[in-house]
Amino acid sequence: MEAQRHNEGIELHFVEQEIANTLAVYRRFQEDQNLTALVGKVGEVCGQALQAGHKILLAGNGGSAADAQHIAAEFIGRMCIDRMPLPSIALTTDTSILTATGNDYGFEMVFARQVQALGVAGDVFIGITTSGSSPNVVRALEAAKAKGLVTVALTGERPTPLSKLCDFVLQVPSSRTQNIQEVHIMIGHTICAIAESAFLPVSAEAVTGKA
Repeated sequence: MEAQRHNEGIELHFVEQEIANTLAVYRRFQEDQNLTALVGKVGEVCGQALQAGHKILLAGNGGSAADAQHIAAEFIGRMCIDRMPLPSIALTTDTSILTATGNDYGFEMVFARQVQALGVAGDVFIGITTSGSSPNVVRALEAAKAKGLVTVALTGERPTPLSKLCDFVLQVPSSRTQNIQEVHIMIGHTICAIAESAFLPVSAEAVTGKA
């Protein structure tokens, strides 16, 4: 019984520490006015692209692949308001394309080939990589830049070559993968909420949920 209480104490401490780590990253994010302004600008750019008849493309690996799919679903479904579905494609879902391209051209080309096939100038490509150096995301951003897409990277605080490839680089102030991913999905939600507000004359309160 004593051992069980000891283990429960360790587990509770671990949970509390994880929460504290997450909140600390969110706090640093909130205090970085340049970063928060950049997120707002990306949301505005996405809204303008969608209004002009363009689409959002997203890609990432592992948990970032799930984030790409999650964010695409918010655009096509809804975020905060009822509105028309907004065109958004996660390039992480078609196993035939991924395996054929990976087999024939190498895994680093699995997203770039799709960008080359589906992207048009004026679309927005969002590459998600916690490390800032995933080869297939880097190649996709290169392809997007070459085709005239707006290029956005979601990454962490580590030094990254993506600033040379991207119009916007959103660097979460953390090097801890799980905390970066937690903030990435919040950024994705925020971008979608701002973009969709361009399609209805709604108040800021309707988008943010604040009265």
